[in-house]
Amino acid sequence: MRRWLDRLYNAAGVLAAFFMVATLAWVLVGIAGRTFHFYVRGTDAYAGYSMAAAGFLALAYTLRKGEHIRVTLLLQHSGRMTSRALEIWSHAVGVLITALLAFYSAKLAWQSYTFHDVSTGNDATPLWIPQISMALGTAVLFVAMTDEFIRLLLRRRLDGPREGAQEPLRME
Repeated sequence: MRRWLDRLYNAAGVLAAFFMVATLAWVLVGIAGRTFHFYVRGTDAYAGYSMAAAGFLALAYTLRKGEHIRVTLLLQHSGRMTSRALEIWSHAVGVLITALLAFYSAKLAWQSYTFHDVSTGNDATPLWIPQISMALGTAVLFVAMTDEFIRLLLRRRLDGPREGAQEPLRME
């Protein structure tokens, strides 16, 4: 199961990287169009869709690598039992929030599909297409957050940063 989950997070990371490159490509097409006097409809919108896809798809990968911002000031100055209780509470809230985010992101994409919503820009893209990346990214984030929560409950969570993660900055 661990191998499958790690592949899922890595696949989401690869997709995020693809959409970062796509963002660059759309921006370059827009710049080239202005420079060489040709027009490609929707380049700004597609760059925005690609940027949003990159951001949402990178969430689970980033969480798994330990790169999300964590405020550990309270945890550093509390006892072992209090620190564990705070970690469990914060992860439980994180699971709840990511579940709601994934549910409503998927619902939004479905409603856009059902109501035939299109972008108001000159590209008239059906909105469910770019919203799929948000729904997919938040669903994978929910899986990753639940994974972290279960690992924490089973005390299998790594102490400190995960492999490849940088040591957090500390002000002393």
